[in-house]
Amino acid sequence: MTRIVPIIALGFLINSPLLYASPASYSINTQKTTIALSWRAFGETSEASLGRVTGDITLDAGNAEKDRIDVTIPVATLEASNSLLIYQMKSGFFFDAGRYPNITFTSNRVVALGEGHFRVFGTLAVKNILRPVILDALLKGKNGEFFAAESISLHASTAISRSAFNMDSFAALVDDTVIINIDIQASPHPVAQTIPAASPFGLPERPRF
Repeated sequence: MTRIVPIIALGFLINSPLLYASPASYSINTQKTTIALSWRAFGETSEASLGRVTGDITLDAGNAEKDRIDVTIPVATLEASNSLLIYQMKSGFFFDAGRYPNITFTSNRVVALGEGHFRVFGTLAVKNILRPVILDALLKGKNGEFFAAESISLHASTAISRSAFNMDSFAALVDDTVIINIDIQASPHPVAQTIPAASPFGLPERPRF
């Protein structure tokens, strides 16, 4: 049976009277976003990290069905404590980066639970294998408050079964559970400005009544 055990703590505080009233869209800040992996192997904890994360976040207080999180993680960025471990993890033993260059997560539903907590339903894709995941989420804005015009930061922690994604090599020596810690920062998308229509003389047209 596929086992995916979400234990996410993403950071969210939205019980403010100045809460956004229209959809707010954010772009993940690649330079300030990191993903760390850890697992038990040979009786000790091993670690690796992934970078160059890209994606978008859309939040709509008035319509939860429009909330959306899309994340892409390039496997080629994987770093670990030594070159042999890096090679093994990028090889067909695990992520098989040559054939499957990206890991992705796409949400399909976000449910508000109150007290700033949310449940995020989505799909995690590793090696083109899709598995449903449920994330318990908490999202923070600047100074612990959330405003549509400000950047947001997230911390996430979850655990997945590597065998669920066809990465069960060395099962006798390496635990099945992989813990994932995610630190994300995202900035608002620029708001498009409306430019008044030009008159034939190169000047903005006057309003017509």
